[in-house]
Amino acid sequence: MVLSKKARLAVHRHAMLEQQPEVRVGNFLEVPLGYDDETAVSEAQRCLQCPKKPCIDGCPVGIDIPAFIARIAEGDFPGAAKKLKETNLLPAVCGRVCPQEEQCEKLCVRAKTDEPVAIGCLERFAADYERNQVDVPLPERPLRTGKKVAVVGSGPSGLTVAGDLAKMGHDVTIFEALHKPGGVLVYGIPEFRLPKAIVQAEVDYLKRLGVKIELNSVIGRIETVDELLDGEFDAVYIATGAGAPVFLGIPGENLGGIFSANEYLTRSNLMKGYLYPKYDTPMPGSNNVVVLGGGNVAMDSARTAKRLGPDSVTVLYRRTEKEMPARVEEIHHAKQEGVAFHFLTAPIAFLGDETNMVNRVRCLRMELGEPDASGRRRPIPVEGSEFEVTADTVIVAIGNMANPLIPETTPGLPVNRWGNIIADEKGRTGKSGVFAGGDIVTGAATVIEAMGAGRIAARSIHEYIMAGGQWDWNKP
Repeated sequence: MVLSKKARLAVHRHAMLEQQPEVRVGNFLEVPLGYDDETAVSEAQRCLQCPKKPCIDGCPVGIDIPAFIARIAEGDFPGAAKKLKETNLLPAVCGRVCPQEEQCEKLCVRAKTDEPVAIGCLERFAADYERNQVDVPLPERPLRTGKKVAVVGSGPSGLTVAGDLAKMGHDVTIFEALHKPGGVLVYGIPEFRLPKAIVQAEVDYLKRLGVKIELNSVIGRIETVDELLDGEFDAVYIATGAGAPVFLGIPGENLGGIFSANEYLTRSNLMKGYLYPKYDTPMPGSNNVVVLGGGNVAMDSARTAKRLGPDSVTVLYRRTEKEMPARVEEIHHAKQEGVAFHFLTAPIAFLGDETNMVNRVRCLRMELGEPDASGRRRPIPVEGSEFEVTADTVIVAIGNMANPLIPETTPGLPVNRWGNIIADEKGRTGKSGVFAGGDIVTGAATVIEAMGAGRIAARSIHEYIMAGGQWDWNKP
């Protein structure tokens, strides 16, 4: 049924049902429960189908948002999923973890006077509907080109470039260093935010498109990028992410019980530590957990720790809640689940017991000064404000940096002073035949931004290899 504009405006945004906090802290099941058919149709009918479609401008992969939503409003759920996959091969993932509130939904016309259409919830609904069908049709594939592309890394950017190139008729092989495909989607994001079965389903779809995946393949060790190019591949796309941890460099950081968020989350997510002893990867036994940082990784770490049953989980952040880079939804969920927050607090040392295990974090109170390069107000120490926080487990979640293996084993590949590969707006590096995108280029960013880089690079790679590698590398 087609509603009038007045009727559409009268429909309020539908909140997604969730597990109750007191229940979900005892399990690792997904927190939001999704829309049912009726709710999805009603939410989709809120879309005004604006002629200028401003929401598309907020999507890094350029999804035709009004078009897929219109199909849901009409009850054509398979058509909605098909429309999504024209530009987004990971809609079930993006519908769950992308910050729509800062991207497409932020530009929704309804956000000016009401609440934006729940674009992320509808994307998740359409993708989940398709995944639960028996036989998901594949898009028509063009004739094979005979060209071969190697993709290093199977995170969001690598999966996206692989899928797009496969749909263009190229043979694509992904080389993944770990024993499971998905990159940060499997080692970094907890099960309660992104069930791993969903990631595997998206990977399986790519395999049906013809993408090959070689696991336990550390490029830079078993083969170099140059060896891939000298062998069977016409181009290489580097999508290794930003998975190397960053530490504070303060006294006591080598004490036992102090973990990088990368290790802590990898133990739980990829190695299934939260299911110990079914999986032989124990998580640290903790009474008082302290998490350092204010981003989504810090929230993932704190919420994971909370589910493992300690007496307390406390997040220390050196600015105020207003400056936290984590999604508002993740902070809200953490608070609901009993995570405590100490703002304007900076750790200055870790203290240990006679067995060299951490037992306290020495901190300083902070106050905010003028904005720094990030645009956020700079935290300034308050003299004489030292205090201590009890902790037998500390998780450091203050950022990540690029793994140096690929640059160190690839002569002529330019990097910046942070170790990130330098690539232009088309994903081209300064080394002929080598492209790069995602966090290895930008530093830690969002899943959808990495996917957007993959889409752009796929078009550049296609143009390059179809020109026989003779294409002008400096062509704008």
